[in-house]
Amino acid sequence: MQSKTSYFNGTLFRKNLTRFWPLWGGASFLGALFPLAMWMNISRSLHSYLREPLEFTNLYYNTLTGLPVVSLLYAILCAMVVWSYLYNARSVGMLHTLPLRREGLFLTNFLSGLTMMLIPYAVTGALCVLISLLYGSFDPAGLFNTILGVLGLSFFYFASATFAAFVTGNLFALPALYFLFHFLAVLLEWILSEFASCFLVGVRSYYNGATSFLSPTVHLLSHLGVDSTYEEAERITADGTHYVDSVLTAVELENFYLIGVYALVGAALAAAAFVLYRRRRSECAGDVVAVGWMKPLFRYGLAALSALLGGRLLYALFWEGGFQNGPYAEALPMAVCMTVAGVIGYFAATMLLAKSLRVFRRRSWLGAGAVVLACAALCAVLRFDALGIQRRIPAAEELRSVYLYAGGNSYSLQAGKDDDMIRQVLDLHRAVAADTEYLRSGADPDDVYHAYTELTYTLADGKTLDRYYRLPITEERLAQAGTYDSLLDQFVNSTAAKIRRLHLDDDYAVTGGTITVYDLAGKEDSFFDLNSREAKTILDAVGRDTQAGTWGQVDLTGSDRDDAYAMDLYLSFAKEGPDVDRDADRITIAVRPGMENTLDCLDAMGLVQRERLLTWSQYYNDEGWSEEYDEMGTYTETASGTGGAGGIGIIGGADGPTKVYVAGTVI
Repeated sequence: MQSKTSYFNGTLFRKNLTRFWPLWGGASFLGALFPLAMWMNISRSLHSYLREPLEFTNLYYNTLTGLPVVSLLYAILCAMVVWSYLYNARSVGMLHTLPLRREGLFLTNFLSGLTMMLIPYAVTGALCVLISLLYGSFDPAGLFNTILGVLGLSFFYFASATFAAFVTGNLFALPALYFLFHFLAVLLEWILSEFASCFLVGVRSYYNGATSFLSPTVHLLSHLGVDSTYEEAERITADGTHYVDSVLTAVELENFYLIGVYALVGAALAAAAFVLYRRRRSECAGDVVAVGWMKPLFRYGLAALSALLGGRLLYALFWEGGFQNGPYAEALPMAVCMTVAGVIGYFAATMLLAKSLRVFRRRSWLGAGAVVLACAALCAVLRFDALGIQRRIPAAEELRSVYLYAGGNSYSLQAGKDDDMIRQVLDLHRAVAADTEYLRSGADPDDVYHAYTELTYTLADGKTLDRYYRLPITEERLAQAGTYDSLLDQFVNSTAAKIRRLHLDDDYAVTGGTITVYDLAGKEDSFFDLNSREAKTILDAVGRDTQAGTWGQVDLTGSDRDDAYAMDLYLSFAKEGPDVDRDADRITIAVRPGMENTLDCLDAMGLVQRERLLTWSQYYNDEGWSEEYDEMGTYTETASGTGGAGGIGIIGGADGPTKVYVAGTVI
């Protein structure tokens, strides 16, 4: 009989490998297909890029960046077969009567499962190394880093699967808990963001990855990358022909240290699993949760997820479509929907833990009451903004930069350089925050124009604060000093904002452009490409019109203005300097009567003939489009907005993607 003090049992190790050989054997077969296909590709081509050592390393590294997904799925399969005896009362009782310590069982099974994880990678890697040696493409440094990466990822994922295996006593619950552990942080961030956007004005539902480090697969896929450097080199073919080819000169793994960090996390999880195993009762086989102190977490955690997900679904089905007033959720109906879903989740978790349907006892109803109070409290906190989220406006001294998108244009403002404009933006934001109840009501008429406004503050510590608003604009509020309508109008129509749209005071340089003139009188259109010098000449003329106040007026009410000339004038820009965030921009300039400097410039360059110019209104009326659209009952100016109608003097962001706003519609 073997000693009870043995910490490793070779017989059990071999039995695990032989018993579950279809798992690692099938995985090895699938893995071997990849290098075999690669070998056939190389053998068919004498000029295959894989004949270079660095290209093989590049291949290794790119494969490694996708390995978290493979390891995530394969690790749970290995854990399920290795620890399957824990979930059957007869099997666990039999194995625990053997002359083996718990430490020996844990270490033997853990090593056998980890070996199953590594065998397919070893087979695939050995074939790749053999092929690289065969064609002289062997790179020991790249291979060494890849091996370390594979070992680290395999250890972490199997350790996390092992930890999940000791939390539960049910084989079917194991994969559910395993994937929940891996993606709970991302799921909660998305759910809470979506839920907050239902109540808080200016908060948009989106995932920003703030908690991705708690979801290792997501974090590794988004941060683990390959930095490949290519340079042009001259090549000579067998017949003496010269050609230029891109040659890989350097390749590095970005954020390779993350694998080491998660390997250390895996060691901690393996140690925690070992502690759980030493205290695990054999009688817990079949329990959904095998750890006593985790049972309340499971019960109330499932209730919380049910309340958030199920409550939001019930609200959308039964209230949002037919009864909700305004764009934001109503607290009482949402609390009722959350309560129903949360209580269902609470009792479902209780039934799973008790393995019985008879759970409606006094103590259980007390827990259900706690769920009801939590749902009501969450809705109240968000509805009345008890945390001050929608009122959060940073002070000017906290800011590093501000990004504003408003009136169809974007503005990037730097602290210390654009302090006056930043102060205007902060005043605008305060006015918006003061009118949150007005924005929440959604009581404005359907024909009111809505100005989409986006704000991004970058704080001195590098953190960002984002806000998104759909602001109704009315003539009455535009005339009232201090309203957000008035402040927004003052900002977008200020000379400083107009100059910023034209990149006259930043590090962008005009690189070219195009102009198309629609000349109905001559029955032909004129199109010209503009070089950088011509585009700069036109830009300077528009700048003079800006100073004169004849260009760049943004009509926030969306009133119809088709008095712009029938032409499409585009100017392209590129950012200068080493620090390039948004390195290209393209703006559209609407040319209107009164822009004498621009018209004189275009006429002098031979691009237009002023006496033959038509406005968009004249162009489409002569074409008969307006009458046709009127008969159809469609908004007439939809057609005539192309190329600068709709009251927008300039269309396109100063530092962002080009957008065209016409009569309240993004084109």
